[in-house]
Parts: sequence; C-alpha cells; structure tokens
Amino acid sequence: MQHYKHGLSITDYQSTQHNTTFVIFSVYDNVLGKSFEGEVKFLGGRPFGDIIHEDRSPLSSECRQFVEEALLEKYNNMEFNNI
Repeated sequence: MQHYKHGLSITDYQSTQHNTTFVIFSVYDNVLGKSFEGEVKFLGGRPFGDIIHEDRSPLSSECRQFVEEALLEKYNNMEFNNI
C-alpha cells in the first residue's frame, strides 16, 4: 500500500450547549493534487459531514480516511474544547 502525504489545517471550531461540535478545516488531497474546504459536526463523539461521507466526498478514499482519523484523534484529545 502506498502512503500519501495529505495535509489538514483546522480553520475554526465551535461547541454548542447541546454537545455538538462544528469543525471547519482545509485539507490537501495528495492523491488528487487539490485542496478542499470542509465542515463536520461531531455528535456523540462521531464526525458527520459530506466531505467525509463515503458516497458524497470529493476526496480520494485515502484522504477521506486520513481526515476522519485525524479529526477523531483531535476530538478525542479534546483539542476542540472551547475555553
């Protein structure tokens, strides 16, 4: 399996009173050679959004998996907690 160097940059995030966290980010898909902007929302500790949806994402499957794993890691490390 070939490894690709994708890039992810968090633009903004916000948590609501209803335990929902919205994360806006940009990502570079090294397979496609393109940059994308996207947003996901975390509900119950899981990210949801078209950009990481298996059937709707414009990202390559490798990059989509990279984004989902990176966002989950940041979420689980509490990097999206508002102070």
